[in-house]
Amino acid sequence: MSWAGSDEIFLSTSLAGFLDKKLIVLLRDGRKLLGTLCSFDQFANVVLQGACERVIVGELYCDVPLGLYVIRGENVVLIGELDREKDELPAHMTCVSETQIRKAEKAEREARDLKGSMRKRMEFLDFD
Repeated sequence: MSWAGSDEIFLSTSLAGFLDKKLIVLLRDGRKLLGTLCSFDQFANVVLQGACERVIVGELYCDVPLGLYVIRGENVVLIGELDREKDELPAHMTCVSETQIRKAEKAEREARDLKGSMRKRMEFLDFD
């Protein structure tokens, strides 16, 4: 007797083709993780070896190393294979340190929050 439904079997077999390949995993919270798929189960829980989080802010990016990383399947939105031969980012992107990218993230978040608060203050004006 099998507990796995047909959808779960299909998911497992499709992930089997990605074993030992470099992947990008998009999570529900928007993070992008890169790494080599070591293991998975019927719930799409995955284990990435040599994982890093790719943080992109404007034209800056940084790959923050995470090491061996376990991802709960319910947080996975997308899994895709990366081509090892091709450059993964456009040429105009600049690689910076983790400290610099965190500062840029903070500045972007503060600007977004300020824009949102200004919009709320201006809601009483009807521009339509």
